[in-house]
Amino acid sequence: MTATFGLGLAALGRPGYMTVGHRDDLPDATEPGMRRAAFQTFDEAWRLGVRHFDAARSYGLAESFLATWIEARGHRDAVVSSKWGYRYTANWQRVADVHEVKDHSFTHLESQLAESRALLGSSLHVYQLHSLTPDSPALDDARVLDRLEQLRDEGLAMGVSVSGPRQAELIEQVASVRRNGTPLFGWVQATWNLLERSAGPALSAAHDAGLHVIIKEALANGRLSPRGDLQPLLTEAVRRGTTADALSLAIAAAQPFADVVLSGAATPAHLRQNLSARELTVGPDELAGMSLTAETYWRERTGLKWT
Repeated sequence: MTATFGLGLAALGRPGYMTVGHRDDLPDATEPGMRRAAFQTFDEAWRLGVRHFDAARSYGLAESFLATWIEARGHRDAVVSSKWGYRYTANWQRVADVHEVKDHSFTHLESQLAESRALLGSSLHVYQLHSLTPDSPALDDARVLDRLEQLRDEGLAMGVSVSGPRQAELIEQVASVRRNGTPLFGWVQATWNLLERSAGPALSAAHDAGLHVIIKEALANGRLSPRGDLQPLLTEAVRRGTTADALSLAIAAAQPFADVVLSGAATPAHLRQNLSARELTVGPDELAGMSLTAETYWRERTGLKWT
């Protein structure tokens, strides 16, 4: 296992998220209650050696919670990645018609960059375009690319997260973007898990080309946890004396292209269980028979409910 584990904040900064059982993890969905829960999980993550924290403007108050925690604890060596491109719209509700709105325009980049910097300051190390899909205009927008180039040249690492069944071609596109003869992006974040392995070859090529790779949704929004109903995984976890989530994360971390694998845990207990993956010895191709086509995986993911 060569990858390190980080903590993704998608489920920690807003009451609603599409993780199986999310409502049960955070029964107190008030802002003070969620701040307390986030601090408890951050503290446990730090105790367990996690140093990479991944946020986004659309994760509700995740950036605010994280910035306040870093200041309170004095953890100046935390590595923070965040994202621009989606706006949170659920108004602190678990159930909403629309939870976030995508906007990859130059004006949205400027406004969200200012918001992230106001909160995170020098703690922000990696700044990512959030959930690039084939319909996004961002990589064809000269003003966006010029601004990202300027930020890169000022020392802020640039990255892109990708989403959807065409992740592989998007990763290849991201890796090919150059400005003034040098790569614009140094980081790429993608979904890779036991069900959705299609981005693997493209991530391997990007990694070989020098990009840092962050694996998101390694538990498929909870479907690859003990709360899921995928019997081959549950059976194998029992055979090994571990849990479904730990085994899934261990296999993700065994991918030779993985630099950081994100846990999306929303409680200290789940985080401890997730990170027991570090105790497992697995190969990168284990449970390969669980893989779905990318189209099937993303169609099923679209049907997940926010709770």
